[in-house]
Amino acid sequence: MSSGDAPVREGPFSRDAGDGLARRRSVEGAVLRALLAAALLVLTLILLLPLASLLAQSVLDGHGRFVGLAHFAAYFSTGRWSALWHSVTLSAVSAVVCVVLAYGYAWALTHTALPARALWRALALLPLLAPSLLAAIGLVYAFGNQGLLKAAMQAVGVDSIYGPAGIVLGSVLWTFPHAMLILVTTLSASDARTLEAARCLGANGWRVFRTVTLPASRYGLLISLVVVFVLVLTDFGVPKVVGGQTPMLATDIYKEVVGQQRLDRGAVVALLLLLPALGAFAVEQRLRARQRAVLSLRAVPHRPTPHRPRDLAALLYCGVVAAALVGVFGIAVYASFAQYWPYQLAPTLSHYQFDMSDGGGWASYWNSLRMAAWTAALGAALSFLVAWLVDKPRGHRAARGLLNALATLPMAVPGLALGLGYILFFNAPWNPLRGWYGGLGLLVLCTVAHYYSVAHLTQLGALRQLDAEYERVAESLGLPFWTHLRRVHLPIAVPTLVQVAGYFFVSALTTVSAVVFLYSPDTALAAVAVLAMDDAGDTAPAAAMATLLFATAALGRGVIGLIGHVLVQRTQRWRAR
Repeated sequence: MSSGDAPVREGPFSRDAGDGLARRRSVEGAVLRALLAAALLVLTLILLLPLASLLAQSVLDGHGRFVGLAHFAAYFSTGRWSALWHSVTLSAVSAVVCVVLAYGYAWALTHTALPARALWRALALLPLLAPSLLAAIGLVYAFGNQGLLKAAMQAVGVDSIYGPAGIVLGSVLWTFPHAMLILVTTLSASDARTLEAARCLGANGWRVFRTVTLPASRYGLLISLVVVFVLVLTDFGVPKVVGGQTPMLATDIYKEVVGQQRLDRGAVVALLLLLPALGAFAVEQRLRARQRAVLSLRAVPHRPTPHRPRDLAALLYCGVVAAALVGVFGIAVYASFAQYWPYQLAPTLSHYQFDMSDGGGWASYWNSLRMAAWTAALGAALSFLVAWLVDKPRGHRAARGLLNALATLPMAVPGLALGLGYILFFNAPWNPLRGWYGGLGLLVLCTVAHYYSVAHLTQLGALRQLDAEYERVAESLGLPFWTHLRRVHLPIAVPTLVQVAGYFFVSALTTVSAVVFLYSPDTALAAVAVLAMDDAGDTAPAAAMATLLFATAALGRGVIGLIGHVLVQRTQRWRAR
C-alpha cells in the first residue's frame, strides 16, 4: 500500500447490511426446506402410503404374515383369467376404434376449411362434462331391451347391447374427446413447408396425407392409443351398466370388495389393473419425449385453404360423428324427462325426485357439489405450489426431483386401485388418521390425488414458459422468494390456475372409480348414486341424476371461467401494453 492510500474501513452500516442479507437468506433457505418437506409429506400421505398398503394387502394374510403370491393363485384358481383377457382385449379394441374416429375428426378440424369449426369442436368435447355412466345409460335407452334402435342393432348382427359390444361402444363415446384433443394438438403442429413441398412435387391429397401428414403424427396417434387404452381399462361405469355378464377387472374389484368383503382379492385385482397401467404410462412418457423432439423442429403452422369436395366430406364426417355423440347423450337426457320410456314420452320432472329412489337422494348431489368446490380449490392451490417448488427454487435438486416423480405418479394409478388403497391405509386400526375415513375431507383428498398429475403437468408447463430473468432481477433487488412468488409468479399463473380449478371441479363431479369405496351414508355422492339407482332398476332417475351432473359441470365450468376472466382482467393488463 502506498503512503498516499488511506485504509478502507468497513462501516457499521455495510456490516449490518451484510449481516441482514445473510440472515434473510438463512430464513429463506429454512422456509424453502420446510415447504419442500411439507409437500413431500402431503404427496406421500395421499399417494405413496395408500399404494404401499395396497401392495402389502396383496401379499399378507389377515394376521400380517407374508404369504407371497397365494392370494393371486387363489384368485386365478376360480377361473378369473377371462376378466384379465376381456379387460385387455376390449380396451385395445375400444382404443383402436376411438382413435381412428378421433383422428378423422381432428384432421377435419385442422387440415380442412371446415365451416363452424368452433361448434364442431365444442360438440366433440361434450362428453368431458358428463360421467361415463351417462353414455352407458344412453346406450341402454337407444339399444337396450326397450331401445329405439334395438331392431337396427340386431339387423347388423349384434343381439344385445349388454356385453362386449356395449362396453366398446360406451367406452368409445366417453373417451372420444380425450383422443381428439391429443390428435388436434399433434395435427395443429404440422409444418406447412413439408406439405407445400409435397404438393409442388406433384403429390395429390391422398398421397400427401399418406406420406407426410400421417407419418408426422405417428407419435400423437400412439400416445392417444395408450391414453384411451388406460382410460377404458380402468373405467368402472360403462362395464357396470352395459357389461352384462362379461367379466372385467374393474367390476371384479367392486364385487370382491363390496359384494364379498374380500379386501385381499380386491388388492390382487387392483394390482392386476395397476401393472398394465404402469406399463402404458412408461410407454406414453417415452412417446411424448420423442414427440417433443420432433415438434421442436417445426416452425411454420399449416393454414388450410378452401377445397370444396374435401371440405364437404369433412363436414359430412364431423356431422355424422357429432350426431352419434350428441344423439346417445341426448337420448339419455330426454329419457330423464319422459314419463315412461318409450311408451309415454310426455315431459315430467318426477324422475328428479331423488329422495324417492336409492342412492342418497338430493343430499348426494349437494355432497358432490361441496366436494367438487373443495377439490377445485385445494387441487389448484396444491398443484401450483408443488409445480413452483419443482421448477423455480435453486438447489435441493434431489428433493425437487423426488417431488416431481411423486406428482406424476397418479397418472399411472387406476382410480379403483387408489380408492382401495385409501381403505386399507386410512381405515387401518393402527392409523391415527382413521377418523377421516368416510368423511368428505378424505373424498376430497382422494379425488385430488386421482387427478393430480394432469394438473401438475399443466402448472409446470405454464411456469416453465416464464423467462428466468424474472428470478435474476428479483435476486438482484434482494427480494425474498415469497414476495416474488406473490407479485410475479402467482398473477402470471392466474389463467392456468383457473383452468386447473375447472378441471378439478368437473372431474370431482363426475368421478366414480376413485370414491366408490370411500363414502359413508352421510357422504354419498351423486355419481355413485347413479350406480345405485341403475342397480335398483331405476334407470330414469339414474339418467336424471347423470343429466343434472352434466348440467352442473357445464354451469360450474362457465362460472369458474367467468371468475377467471375477471381475475385475468385485473392481473394481466400489462400483457396488453
